[in-house]
This record gives sequence, C-alpha cells and structure tokens, in this order.
Amino acid sequence: MSVGQTIEIVYMDRSGKITQRKIEVKGIHDGRIRATCLTTGAPRVFLASSILAWQPAGTRHAVG
Repeated sequence: MSVGQTIEIVYMDRSGKITQRKIEVKGIHDGRIRATCLTTGAPRVFLASSILAWQPAGTRHAVG
C-alpha cells in the first residue's frame, strides 16, 4: 500500500466490529494510515494493526 493508492480493506474497529471499506491513502506514519473513506467522503485514520486484509481496488476477478 502506498500514498495515493485506492485500496479495499477489511478493518476491525475498537469495539470489534468488522467492516469492509474502500479508501484512498493520504499518508502512512507510525502504524497509522490517514485516508479518505470513499463511501462517506470523510477523512479517517486507520490503525495498520487493525487492518485484517487489503487489496488494491478494482482487482476482483469474475468467476465463471
């Protein structure tokens, strides 16, 4: 993952709730990812240790 990249993440918040989000990475520093959530348009900070999985956005392939 790098600054400027749009990625999809699976994230566990402080309460243990797991969500899937599409974000645009704005900065990475000290285990924190500053990003814009593309669903809400809101700026967010994600803890790298709470990201359970990630992939570049748009890399899903159709099966069949």
